[in-house]
Amino acid sequence: MSRLEGKVLVAQGGGPTPVINQSVVGVALAANKFSQVTSIYGAVHGVRGIVEENFIDLTRETTHNLEQVAGTPSSGLLSTRDKPDEEYCARMFKVMQAHDIRYFFYVGGNDSSDTVRIVNEQAKQANYELRAIHIPKTIDNDLVENDHCPGFGSAAKFVAQAFAGVNLDNRALKGVYIGVVMGRHAGFLTAASALAQKYPDDGPHLVYLPERAFDTDRFLADVDRIHSKYGECTIAVSEGISDIDGTPMISKLMGGIEERDAHGNVQLSGTGALGDLLSQTIKKGLGIKRVRSDTFGYLQRCFMGCYSDRDAKEAREVGEKAVHYAMFDNVDGSVVIRRPVLDYSVEYDLVPISLVAGKTRHMSDHFINYDGNGVTQDFLNYCRPLLGFNLPEPHRLRAPRVPKILNQ
Repeated sequence: MSRLEGKVLVAQGGGPTPVINQSVVGVALAANKFSQVTSIYGAVHGVRGIVEENFIDLTRETTHNLEQVAGTPSSGLLSTRDKPDEEYCARMFKVMQAHDIRYFFYVGGNDSSDTVRIVNEQAKQANYELRAIHIPKTIDNDLVENDHCPGFGSAAKFVAQAFAGVNLDNRALKGVYIGVVMGRHAGFLTAASALAQKYPDDGPHLVYLPERAFDTDRFLADVDRIHSKYGECTIAVSEGISDIDGTPMISKLMGGIEERDAHGNVQLSGTGALGDLLSQTIKKGLGIKRVRSDTFGYLQRCFMGCYSDRDAKEAREVGEKAVHYAMFDNVDGSVVIRRPVLDYSVEYDLVPISLVAGKTRHMSDHFINYDGNGVTQDFLNYCRPLLGFNLPEPHRLRAPRVPKILNQ
């Protein structure tokens, strides 16, 4: 097979992550080593930047600055929520042809993988040689075929550390705390909150995930049981929790009134409403006065200085491997991460894009406890290595209590 010469185009799509720039830099630095590459372009604002021909020439970026950007959270090329259809992708493909783009790398999640699939099919129909490869990215950890996804480990580390801090706060001034974590269909990120537990009475005491139907009466019974035992209760809730009929709890608690985003999806946690509604449910149902809630929102995606070193390394490598597959093997597909052993190593593979595109991975049953309000040791064993090294650890005073004199 003859060597394919032309330009490289790399883009980012969907939500930012703490390590997505590692993948882009991995592409840029790896592609620069191949003589058949004439230039390396980055699309500003993802697929929208492609149709608008809004490119920057990464070939002319310094290696030092690329490395600086690699260690910076969020999308260095900026992102988009555009979800391309056939007509949109046809416009993208026309631009790629005009610029002699022969290698297209798209870093993103479910929708991004489907975009790569459509563009790849259109190139084949036009008999235009193009290598289109999807590079995995999502803090939701919901891409099929992958053991885990770049971006998840760092976001999970933030969630675990945040709940570790909440444990300290809630122990000092007893009450009920609810933390609403991202995750529309998959509960991996919310489940990572359980890694905050060190002492037997540490929270989160209850963890609710989209993979299990949410029942308000059972929820109140769970909270009452924990609060009666410890005088406090810390709760992790996924934004995507739904009732047994699949109705999002935020819609149900708001009496059917709901906001929707540009894609028609119910707005789950952007307003903080779910946490407020659950707090009111507890106050009204159990009579507990001190109930507070937070919605983590964007914090977990790009919190500066909180990232997993292991996650960053793997995010870099999936970008490099994508280039290797395209250049050395002259193939298309989606890069995936495998874990041959639980403790701990990874391998990279390339699978047909059709196996990944438009599909959603959910937490396995053996990761969720029998009552559906917590996680198992299997999940903790799976998740802990992904957070990397140097996870902060809380400590408690161990000095003995002084005997009382007046209040015996």
